[in-house]
Amino acid sequence: MIRISFRQSMLAGFLLIALLLSWAAVSSWLLLEQFVQQSRQHGEYALQLSASLQELADRTVGLERSARQFTVLNEPVLLERFDENVAHALAAIKRLESIPAGNWGALPGDWHQAVDRLSHELHQSVPRTELLPLLNRLAELNRALEHAGQHWMDQQNAALLSELEQGRRKLTSLVAAAVVGAFLVALAMNWWLSRPLGSIEQAIERLGESRFDEPVTVPGPADLRRVGRRLDWLRQRLDKLESERERTLRHVSHELKTPLTALREGIALLQEQVLGPLDGSQQEVVDILQHNVMGLQGHIESLLRLNAASFEARRSGSRPLLLQQLLADVVQGRDLQIQARQLTVLCNAPAVTRELDAEKLLVVLDNLLSNAIDFSPQAGVIHLEAVVLGKIVRIACIDQGPGVANDDAERIFEPFVQGSRTSPTPRQGSGVGLSIVRELMTAMGGRVMLLSDDGKAPGAHFWIEVPCESSG
Repeated sequence: MIRISFRQSMLAGFLLIALLLSWAAVSSWLLLEQFVQQSRQHGEYALQLSASLQELADRTVGLERSARQFTVLNEPVLLERFDENVAHALAAIKRLESIPAGNWGALPGDWHQAVDRLSHELHQSVPRTELLPLLNRLAELNRALEHAGQHWMDQQNAALLSELEQGRRKLTSLVAAAVVGAFLVALAMNWWLSRPLGSIEQAIERLGESRFDEPVTVPGPADLRRVGRRLDWLRQRLDKLESERERTLRHVSHELKTPLTALREGIALLQEQVLGPLDGSQQEVVDILQHNVMGLQGHIESLLRLNAASFEARRSGSRPLLLQQLLADVVQGRDLQIQARQLTVLCNAPAVTRELDAEKLLVVLDNLLSNAIDFSPQAGVIHLEAVVLGKIVRIACIDQGPGVANDDAERIFEPFVQGSRTSPTPRQGSGVGLSIVRELMTAMGGRVMLLSDDGKAPGAHFWIEVPCESSG
């Protein structure tokens, strides 16, 4: 099997297009040369015809004058002049007969006969009255030859124009064929090269989104297929590394939770004063230990949640989903917190159904609503609004809290990063909620954004966009 590389394909395409255009150019040049040659030849024949007819007319006038003078003066020199004019006239007749495609018919032969008879009669010294019909006959034959010559030139001009028109049509066809051929070659090259480039782009996007389940296959030229094989090797390597990272994270979390549980139990015994009463400073140390142990446990659980979200991001589970029901389910999951803070959550969504990944969207919206609840003031209002923009679903979550500083707008989506502005009530968050949101949105092919804090409206304004399909 012949394997053509990307460079060879490009070179072959350019050469083929150059050959097509060169073929059109050379064919056009040959047609032009042929027309120029025919035009030049026609001009030479037309010039020869005009000169021969003009000489024949002049010699006919000369021999007629010599004949008339000879009949009156009977001088031998006039007869010699007559013979000389006849000889030149016959030479002109021969040149006329040598022109190709000259439709003279019997005119040259009749002219020969008429001049031979006139010469014979003149040498026999016949009366002048008998020569007049012969002279008139020569004049008629000259006019007929002139008419035939004009007709020949008209025919040649018409043939030349017809040849020019045929050449023009042929040249147009050649140029059109060359242009269409070059266009088809360009389209074929574009199809031949765009397919593997599109496959490479899709493979890189899947790798960037940590989707390692689909093998990388790149069609097309040999070197691009080789790039595809290297990308597939990279996919397998990244998949292995990701699996090892998750396994290591699980093992580390488990190994940390085991001694952490023992620490919590020991601290609980100390707090309950099972081993004896504690003074004030000892109790303070135990409280510090308890606080740090709980914080450490929270970080471990956040790591496990982040790892679980990374695993869930690779799974796809789209199904028909009513947008109003989606928002209602999210609010219902946080109903106790909402009532405890005396908050009002206003949901606004169209009564439409779209193909969406419900599990991921529930996690995303739950994290956004949880943040909004934590940062909302007592008895505040939270807005959840969904709109459909073509094949995009946009959902906004707006609260009335302190908002997010512009310096923190990008950092808060990183794991374990919290904004500089504090919530109205103490919270135990570890800063992984928004990073989970971004990872899940990336897995669904969407995005999460935070509107900049312009100081005009209080609170944070998050919105997400996720592609969707209409549900039948």
